[in-house]
Amino acid sequence: MSAFTWPPEPSLSGTTDQIAAAVLVPLFVTADANEAHVVLTRRRADLRRHAGEISFPGGRRDAGDATLADTALREAEEEVGLPRAQVRMLGELPPTSTFATNYVIHPYVGVIPAGLLWQLSPREVDAVLELPVAALRSARTRTRLERRGISFETDAYLLDENLIWGATARILEQLLERLQMAASVGDGALELRSSPDPA
Repeated sequence: MSAFTWPPEPSLSGTTDQIAAAVLVPLFVTADANEAHVVLTRRRADLRRHAGEISFPGGRRDAGDATLADTALREAEEEVGLPRAQVRMLGELPPTSTFATNYVIHPYVGVIPAGLLWQLSPREVDAVLELPVAALRSARTRTRLERRGISFETDAYLLDENLIWGATARILEQLLERLQMAASVGDGALELRSSPDPA
């Protein structure tokens, strides 16, 4: 069993009433070095939930969202000022569940232009992180964490002082696997589930 399953997923612990959420996994390639980067956010340290944690922009599906892809795009616009017109959606990674908050997260991968100016939500986001894919690939590690009085060891990514763990690490692992597969095949095409092209 992968360490990514501890703490156990709700599906493994008998919980079935999960809440639908979506995140955007933005990718861009630098023009100078032709290097792929992934965009994440660091949440404010004073938030009640997930304070200071690193995640992809996203959240719960709202009643006005036609699809979960729309949820991911709306949340990215609200959190970091990323206009949906600047995102070319590639598809969806496998959904992943959270243990403590009982969400099932649908990750949507999109390509964005390099060099965008971010507009951070002052209520939610402390910083935007543009992390090189190659550096993330070699940043996988094991770490011990304590959450809600439970101490556990888990796989994570530690790049500089940025610790990525939990559902975000599992999504990142799926992304890196697919990028590696695309590179080994040589056609550069990501193996993703198709997602609706948002209006």
